[in-house]
Amino acid sequence: MTRRLYAYAFFAEFVLLYPVYTVLFTRTGLSPAEISSLFAVWSLTAFAAELPSGVWADTFSRRRLIVAGPLVTAAGFTLWIVTPSYPAFAAGFVLWGLGQALISGALEALVYEELERAGAAASYARVLGRATAVRTTAVMVASALAGPVLTAGGYPALGVASVATLLVAAAIGRSFPESGARGRDRRAVADGETAVAAYLRVLRTGLAEVRTTAPVRRALAYAAVLMGLNALDEYLPLLALATGVAEPAVPLLVLLFTTGDAVGGWLAGRGERWEALALAVAAACLAAGSLLGTPAAMVLVAAAFGVFRWAITAAEARLQARVGDEARATVASMTGFASEIAALAVFGSYALGSAWADPGPLFAAAAVPYLLLALARRFGRS
Repeated sequence: MTRRLYAYAFFAEFVLLYPVYTVLFTRTGLSPAEISSLFAVWSLTAFAAELPSGVWADTFSRRRLIVAGPLVTAAGFTLWIVTPSYPAFAAGFVLWGLGQALISGALEALVYEELERAGAAASYARVLGRATAVRTTAVMVASALAGPVLTAGGYPALGVASVATLLVAAAIGRSFPESGARGRDRRAVADGETAVAAYLRVLRTGLAEVRTTAPVRRALAYAAVLMGLNALDEYLPLLALATGVAEPAVPLLVLLFTTGDAVGGWLAGRGERWEALALAVAAACLAAGSLLGTPAAMVLVAAAFGVFRWAITAAEARLQARVGDEARATVASMTGFASEIAALAVFGSYALGSAWADPGPLFAAAAVPYLLLALARRFGRS
């Protein structure tokens, strides 16, 4: 299972468009506010689809959603390349947001369920962290290749390669085991439930678990805010460009950021007792590196995002350990649902702030909520 998970994670993120699509938007003539509005469309779509997809995964098949996600995202990227324009970019983000929503809660729940069935639930944080590291490693490889491919074939070549790797991810997803799906189907048949009744039952179970269990509620809120703040990474190419490097060098700085993210994933499951202190130090690194605004200072920003990834994985593992399997994907999707609210706040703040400030000061301002999360973790509010 873990090998297939890592292969899926790699191909789902080995997308050559990732490090330069904000540059594509800029070259098409979009302003920072318009780019932020696209990110808002993305988050709103994921926001609307997150919870229904999680309930569907708990009610029926998690694997089917894991297969469908990359296919839907690939359709969105195809639109970007065929008709590069604001409407096409917006439609592509709708499809991308839907694809992400289909995968998020379903994948986490399926992995935890299969590990628990094998008696290895305690390794979930490590497995999830390594899968995250594999994803970011894929982004690193894509970042390294994006510049040469862009020079050789332009954005159409990047788009074709990106769609191809997503198709491979979907094929790998079809091979995942899913022992729990048979149990869910048998339970629904035994109870004589219709699909709608089963869906509503699982939704009620998930909502009740969050509403009545304080540790679950606190873990969900903490993880959601931490994940939502990470939406800031969508602007990292603009921060890289603001350091004064040439456009073809932007993917190389993005590669530095993804290296930090990958290291954070590989270290997941270790040293959680230092989480509050690590978040505080990372916030300071984010502020310092962003304000210095030099290519060398981006090492500090990369280190900060590595800590953020490590902390996100720890938060997700704590949440999974506190919920029951019947509504596991539903609760995970609630976290994603709430994280999109935080992401929308990030996009809105960046759009407003871009009228008065460059990327450096805007990234430095983001250190404040990370410091608040460090305090919350330090005093046991997560």
